Amino acid sequence: MRWTDLLVLLPAAPYRLAAFPFAALFHHLCASGHLSLTARYIFLLAGGCLLASTAMGSYAVLLLIPATGSVLILLFVSPAHAHTWVFALQMSWQTLCHLGLNRQELDPQDARPAVALSAIMLLTQKATSLALDIHEGLMPLQLGQGLLQRALPFCSYLLFFPALLGGPLCSFSTFQARAESCGALPRPLRAAGQRCLSAVALQGLRTGLAGGLAGRQGCAGLGCLPPVWARALLLRLAYYLHWVLDEALLEVAGFGPEVGQGDLSVRDLWTLETTHRLAVFARTWNKSTSRWLRRLVFQRCPAQPLLATFAFSAWWHGLRPGQVFGFLCWAIMVEADYRIHPFLSAWATSQGMKLLYRGTTWVFTQLIVAYILVAVETESFPMLCLLWTSCNSILPLSYGLALLLLLAK
Repeated sequence: MRWTDLLVLLPAAPYRLAAFPFAALFHHLCASGHLSLTARYIFLLAGGCLLASTAMGSYAVLLLIPATGSVLILLFVSPAHAHTWVFALQMSWQTLCHLGLNRQELDPQDARPAVALSAIMLLTQKATSLALDIHEGLMPLQLGQGLLQRALPFCSYLLFFPALLGGPLCSFSTFQARAESCGALPRPLRAAGQRCLSAVALQGLRTGLAGGLAGRQGCAGLGCLPPVWARALLLRLAYYLHWVLDEALLEVAGFGPEVGQGDLSVRDLWTLETTHRLAVFARTWNKSTSRWLRRLVFQRCPAQPLLATFAFSAWWHGLRPGQVFGFLCWAIMVEADYRIHPFLSAWATSQGMKLLYRGTTWVFTQLIVAYILVAVETESFPMLCLLWTSCNSILPLSYGLALLLLLAK
């Protein structure tokens, strides 16, 4: 495992790192009073367009088209219907991009399509969140302002460069407040430095783990339990690194997430690695996306909200076979988790039984999470079939059977 291997899983990492000096420059200009609020919006928007064209090349058009369309809808469609139109535009366009780019014979060394798809997915989050704020009256429109004055904050929010390629979702009101007060905030180098050190530690851990596993490949492929668990652990470390770098960039620019609003804190990391409840893991994993899905789907779905939320997540991620299978399996496992744990905890009355219960369910949670994560990241249908027919499916099938038995009681 080399540092260059990181680019396979995080193709936008070099562009995030290149954006750090511009984020520091933006914060310095704000702190020194050289940028008015309008100039700040323009700086953030121009930086986003420049970063998009650099990281995506001609594929940046695929990002700019829905961003422009969403702004036009928010400006000219009534608040009662804006959310429906924005949701339809974003998800239709995103689905077309997923299907079109995934079916093309693309150069595997060309990271631009993957970066563009990731940015479009993040744009969908921000556009639908903004539309919901307007629809629910949380953010009244400034009707007395001119068209450009109203459009500029929207465009800047959807495309501002510190969060263009990654980062936790923040509301439009939070973005506005940070843009207005950015000059009054202390220079956030300490918080950003701590996150950068965490990123180095995570990558060092990932490199050491990969090197240790490479020398112990006693069984290969998806048919054996240790390789699936180890591969999932490496993927989780890559995701943690991704979130830490994103939040560090936001900190440098003055848009760092509030306490508990980011995707990964030390407390979240501890929870993810120690919880014995799959439902707790699902709520803590990628927290800002979990909150967005809860608001967008779970709280608005009249029937089977849990299944609908995970099904929509599979749609949002791209609807590849592994994603559909993985997220639907995740929904079943979480539903089983809600019913199995009250049943088991009622039997664990003594201290020894409680330790056995927690230890066993922690192992089960880790193995099921590994199974789901590897399934979601599996790109080909034959590899998914290999995973399904392997011994790794025994535990998820057991959970599914337990759910059926508990539902029948």
